[in-house]
Amino acid sequence: MKKLHFIISLFVLAILLGCSNDDSSNIDLDAVSAPTNISALTTVTQDNTGKVTFLPKGDGVTQYKINFGDGSTESSYFSAGGTSVHAYKEGTYKAKITAMGINGKTTEVEQDVVVSFKAPQNLVVLITNDLSVSKKVTVKATADFALFYDVYFGEAGKPDPVKGNNGESVSYTYQQPGVYTIRVVSKSAAIETTEKTQEFEAKLVINPTASAPTPPNRLASNVISIYSSKYTNLTGTNFFPNWGQSTTFAEFDLNGDKILNYINLNYEGIALAENTTIDVSGMDFLHMDVWTADLPKLEISLIKPGPAERAVSEDLTLNQWTSIDIPISAYTSQGLTVADIFQMKLVGIPAGKSVFIDNIYFYKTPSVAIQLPLDFESASLIYAWGGFGNVDASVITNPNKTGTNMSDKVLKLDKKAGAEVWGGASLNLENTLDYSKGTTVKINVWSPKVGADILYKMELSTSPKDGNGNPTVAIEVTAKTTVANAWQVLTFDLTTAPGFSTSIKYDRVILFPDFGVTGVGTTYYFDDIKQSN
Repeated sequence: MKKLHFIISLFVLAILLGCSNDDSSNIDLDAVSAPTNISALTTVTQDNTGKVTFLPKGDGVTQYKINFGDGSTESSYFSAGGTSVHAYKEGTYKAKITAMGINGKTTEVEQDVVVSFKAPQNLVVLITNDLSVSKKVTVKATADFALFYDVYFGEAGKPDPVKGNNGESVSYTYQQPGVYTIRVVSKSAAIETTEKTQEFEAKLVINPTASAPTPPNRLASNVISIYSSKYTNLTGTNFFPNWGQSTTFAEFDLNGDKILNYINLNYEGIALAENTTIDVSGMDFLHMDVWTADLPKLEISLIKPGPAERAVSEDLTLNQWTSIDIPISAYTSQGLTVADIFQMKLVGIPAGKSVFIDNIYFYKTPSVAIQLPLDFESASLIYAWGGFGNVDASVITNPNKTGTNMSDKVLKLDKKAGAEVWGGASLNLENTLDYSKGTTVKINVWSPKVGADILYKMELSTSPKDGNGNPTVAIEVTAKTTVANAWQVLTFDLTTAPGFSTSIKYDRVILFPDFGVTGVGTTYYFDDIKQSN
């Protein structure tokens, strides 16, 4: 079995490497987690033979095996997507599913298998509309003696049932809203089955079809984030403490983008983790993005222990995102001290409507910011360059105070031996370019060789991503070094880049040392990245 595992794993690994732009030497198989979310759909033939089919599923799995839990020999390993069949005598068993990943790590889960030659009894069916996804209906069926059930959702052209384990839920999304006849057939190992039929309305959920605006790049010290994928959020926040109101709650998933959804909003709270308060007296604004189809006004309160609270009301634009920035002074001017905030309150005006909320955070306008010009001399800024393609990036003391560069700090890029031809480093800007200062960028560069191509790139980080996860709105300009082991100023004319426009707020700088050449273990230094006319 071990040999089989490694044959399969190496085959899968070869496929992964063939599809990857990364250097294979960088892949650390030991760092790959063991498989997760392991379960199995178990079905049985309705012929009193007790023949059960296991269809396992999970994340990060290359193969499975089943211990059937009845003292018989466990199955051989079989590939993901495959099944295993076993004949049981009547009884209840604990089967064990072992899932193995690409590196040999395994995860085991137990699952009850009920094999009964009695027809299912006491069938209970619960059907609900999904709170966040339009026309998505969930069915949960439970019956005594049953192992699984089939659901016929009644949509024309969809005759095949959806199968589920007894007591677990299955879901289906209709093409159109409306009333459908849903038939649930509960099955055991007996020939006889038990079923129920119910009329049910699949409803539309009115929700945003585009994500909220992506927040700008900010230093961590300038943000206290409650709910946002852009920043690091406070842990343990309860977004539905359920204060006994009519409001219900769901986390809406918009193509992987999670958004808070308050339904039938009367009022509801957002509570920080127990015994947690935040001091927002040093922040300038409270920000949130709100989408609604029917709520004209949202009241937003900050609450401190006591409790004491003050509210600010904001008008909303229907059927589109409204970006709200409330000055902290709007609360302090009402007499609220904001050094120990532990809750927020949201009130719908009028009550009974629905809102979607994203990007809840406090922020302050920095006195200094990560922006061009970049000289790396500020003691209050963190220049968080991120290296990629086996290039390391760091801001260090200038090791070559000569010629055109006598400054104290510079950016060091180590292009290691074997580094990718596209290896480099990137930095997010807090403030975008002011084109009145010019559309040419000059950079002081120290290169160990003559003729190295230095590629300067700028991206709009919020633009749609390509197949490699990179922003699709970007510009690139190349300049070539003409001296070795000395500083020289290279010029990059942004207007020569295809697609360049002064209307685009590029917010990321990327440097590629010796672009197009595999790394041989050399170091490049950069300084004084600035605009010029």
